[in-house]
Amino acid sequence: MTLPLFVLLLLVVAASAYVAARARATASVGGDRRKLTSLPNSYGLNAAFAAAIPALGLIVVWLLLGRVSTQTEIFAFFRPLAERPQLLIAISALLAVGGFAYGIARATPGFRARIAAERWILILLISAASVAILTTLGIILSMLFETANFFGKYSWTEFFFGLTWSPDFRGNSQLGLLPLLWGTLYISLVALLVSVPVGLLAAIYMSEYANPRFRSFAKPAIEVLAGIPTIVYGLFALITVGPVLRDWFAIPMGLGESGSSVMTAGLVMGVMLIPFVSSLSDDIINSVPQSLRDGSLGLGATPSETIRRVVLPAALPGIVGAVLLAASRAIGETMIVVLGAGAAAAQFKEGIGEVVNPFQAMTTITVKIVSQLTGDTDFAAPETLVAFALGLTLFVFTLGLNVLALYIVRKYREQYE
Repeated sequence: MTLPLFVLLLLVVAASAYVAARARATASVGGDRRKLTSLPNSYGLNAAFAAAIPALGLIVVWLLLGRVSTQTEIFAFFRPLAERPQLLIAISALLAVGGFAYGIARATPGFRARIAAERWILILLISAASVAILTTLGIILSMLFETANFFGKYSWTEFFFGLTWSPDFRGNSQLGLLPLLWGTLYISLVALLVSVPVGLLAAIYMSEYANPRFRSFAKPAIEVLAGIPTIVYGLFALITVGPVLRDWFAIPMGLGESGSSVMTAGLVMGVMLIPFVSSLSDDIINSVPQSLRDGSLGLGATPSETIRRVVLPAALPGIVGAVLLAASRAIGETMIVVLGAGAAAAQFKEGIGEVVNPFQAMTTITVKIVSQLTGDTDFAAPETLVAFALGLTLFVFTLGLNVLALYIVRKYREQYE
């Protein structure tokens, strides 16, 4: 029996347990439901949950541990079990039968079936709430194991402090992180220099100056930018923004002849990030109590002085959090960088002028993660395993930004409530 077919059979068993337990509870009181401690449906739900949840839980845990055991030796003792699906089906079947019998046996008038059914529901809710935590843990563990394999084949000092990125699957690769990290931070900085002023000024206007009619139109229009696929932004950067910057700025100023550059990707990415900064800042500014504005205006301050000296300082922690969240979004962007900034890593050996030239083609960590894992690659080679080290580095960096944003918002939010 295949596993999908067995899962379907489990659902049939659970439905049968529901019907049988409900009928037994009703029959035990001669059809007079008033003599039951709980409603008949509660007896049925308790039996159905008892038959399905333990068996399905075992299947999920077994499959996850079996998958992990194939990737690392730490959980290798699960591998023989994972390779025997019939044993998994047999144990799950015993759990389902046991749960079925338990649910039917407890369908008596004095059993508090509603409380028991709610406990099963609580288990389901806890399991659902644990998905995000377990997923994050799985991501971290999978990257840690492969990163450990990478550093077993390549020096960590050369990775973290190397100034050259030159992978070669034939050997003698130079896998320095700094060129990719510099490109990531440089493009993200340009994007923030575009998105933060524009988004913040738009949020101030919509929250403090715009009438309700204009606001009801302008805010959804700005938020439409967040729904455009990033590949469309990348095509816009490649076809329109890149050639314009090259012909009007880079070539006349003698800074380059390529349409793929840091400035191209940064400008387009900044436009993409405007809704993140604008919407979050608008909500934060609107949450500032109106009494602070009224007090400032009552003391003779102008509306602009009230915004500058009262509203913005009160909303500053939330605005900083919005900016940091936008920064983490920019750091993880891929498609705009591929089409707008190219795939060449920064070359520190060519001089500081080329590295800081905004019209020079550069790439980011995310782009190289994709390129190193694309095609027919050997997962035992350091040139492939470096993608996991890059991913873990990027994960730690963006996680730090998100934690910092949450810390700032939570630390100062209560001062203005």
